[in-house]
Amino acid sequence: MSYRDIDYQVADHKATITLDRPQALNALSPGMVAELRAAYDAAENDDDVWIVIVTGNGRAFCTGADVGEIPDDGRVIYERPYLSTYDQWEAPQEGTPPFRRMAKPVLAAINGICCGAGLDWVTTGDIVIASDRATFFDPHVSIGLVAGREMVRLARVLPRNIALRMSLMGKHERMSAERAYDLGMISEVVEHDRLLERAHEIADVVNSNAPLAVRGTRLAIHKTLDLPLHEAEILAETFRERVVRTEDAAEGPRAFMEKRAPNWKCR
Repeated sequence: MSYRDIDYQVADHKATITLDRPQALNALSPGMVAELRAAYDAAENDDDVWIVIVTGNGRAFCTGADVGEIPDDGRVIYERPYLSTYDQWEAPQEGTPPFRRMAKPVLAAINGICCGAGLDWVTTGDIVIASDRATFFDPHVSIGLVAGREMVRLARVLPRNIALRMSLMGKHERMSAERAYDLGMISEVVEHDRLLERAHEIADVVNSNAPLAVRGTRLAIHKTLDLPLHEAEILAETFRERVVRTEDAAEGPRAFMEKRAPNWKCR
């Protein structure tokens, strides 16, 4: 597939998706959303891809939905007839990676302004780093809209009163990258010009581990977050048992005993 509003590159077991509407501060148009969904599917279904990196081009990572593309009645634009697909019954996901049904990890590298639906990458990404120029806020109430899933997700990442403050202050207050790091919203602040380089360094470290074990570990965490602890432990062990049956599970101990780097085959 050819892309207009994003850039999609695959190299060294990494798929890099770059939001590429800098003139619109990478606001999400219907076209960009369609391209993102295609890129996520391409990465998830490509055996050569072990991790996905998402970043933005320009001074913004993503400023949420493109207000110019929203109808006057506020309804979501759908390509298919209304309520004809499962996605239309779900909470709107816009640019969100399909984190509930994908196995491969997502690393979000926040390069600048991140607000509204852009926050979805912060709350659903597996590893989130940010440029020292990044800022975070939620403008929904400032343009007459309810801050919905974005802030519900963020209230599970931040302390409740901090999430409420962000959502109720709207566009009038922004959180710095350092503050986001201090609150645990992101895991690292990077000098702006090194952001993408650092994202690839982290991705390479992740990819130096057994890819199926990485996916099983990711799923064990994601699929158990809402379960009681004992049930979560049992489910997590089923992911461990599946991976134990793979070639890579035998290769890891063998390489350790032979004092060499493992040769992961992802099978």
